[in-house]
Amino acid sequence: MYPDETNTFDDEFIHTMTQLAAAGIKNAAQGFSGLLGHKIDVAPPSVRVVSLFDIPKLTGGPEKEAIGIYLRAEGDISGQIMLILPLHKAMELVDLLMDLEPGTTTVLGTVERSALGEVGNMTGTFFLNAVANMTKTSIRPTPPAVIVDMVGAILDIIIATTGGVSEYVLLMESNFMDGNRVVEANFWVIPDALTLHLLKVRDTGKNE
Repeated sequence: MYPDETNTFDDEFIHTMTQLAAAGIKNAAQGFSGLLGHKIDVAPPSVRVVSLFDIPKLTGGPEKEAIGIYLRAEGDISGQIMLILPLHKAMELVDLLMDLEPGTTTVLGTVERSALGEVGNMTGTFFLNAVANMTKTSIRPTPPAVIVDMVGAILDIIIATTGGVSEYVLLMESNFMDGNRVVEANFWVIPDALTLHLLKVRDTGKNE
């Protein structure tokens, strides 16, 4: 029987996850800066808890065409991380990461999908490394998958490939910035229920 998730997301836990998200996204921005040869900034992320089934509503509706960048965490702690972007925002992000003028990208070919996959790979890996350091566990990210479909279909694919998942997810909201250019990037962390319990225990234990 899984622990009661509703007791897991208290203020202290959310604060800890916000710190981990900030570290992961900041390190990812530094990685992109190195690839581009100039600085990419990132806004301090906010973290909140939402229902898994609210994701389509928060990303424009289940029939909204979108890009899903998805990877799994395996090892001592398991779960999923995904970035879901409406199609036009995904193209804006490609332009920013590939140092192109806004509006340049109009289709997502192999190169563009690779750039988006690297967003999920770098951000997810740095976030998981921060979690692993906090919990003293071993976590391995899978290679990212880039899915182009409607939001509802992307979510269905993720649920179908992983079986049962937590009813609640952590939404990490941030922005990548290059000068006056700002692109929203919202990451969804979907841990399984037992992983939530482990994170909560480790978070509490570190303060004892």
